[in-house]
Amino acid sequence: MTDTWRPTDPGVLLLPSGRLVRGRGLRHPLDPAAPAPSYGLYLLGRRPAPVPWEFTWLRWPDFRLPADRPAARAALAEAWERAAHELVEVACGGGRGRTGTALACLAVLDGVPAEEAVDFVRRHYDRRAVETPWQKRYVRGFTG
Repeated sequence: MTDTWRPTDPGVLLLPSGRLVRGRGLRHPLDPAAPAPSYGLYLLGRRPAPVPWEFTWLRWPDFRLPADRPAARAALAEAWERAAHELVEVACGGGRGRTGTALACLAVLDGVPAEEAVDFVRRHYDRRAVETPWQKRYVRGFTG
């Protein structure tokens, strides 16, 4: 067991700055050999079950966009900042649509042009990330 994410670990996205963020589907069990996050950003329609680490819950229904856009922007900025020195995971139910959208926004904060962020996440995280046209538009409109 390690106390850091590795770029080759399942679900881990290496951002251009070197920050590592783990994306995950909460419906899938945690790998017991993987380190636990120190901070989680959970994108769900209802409050998640308690976890033993600090987390932020964003109300973000499945296949949709965040209910509170300013709160989402603040939470994404916090997750990006924390990823410089903490084990940050971003997760929704399945780990693709909302998680992929949030990871693409983190990529924008990290310097990836908004028009390229969805492709970046699909290449480096999950080829099916960011599932809906409105999620793609949300990323294109997200600024660093």
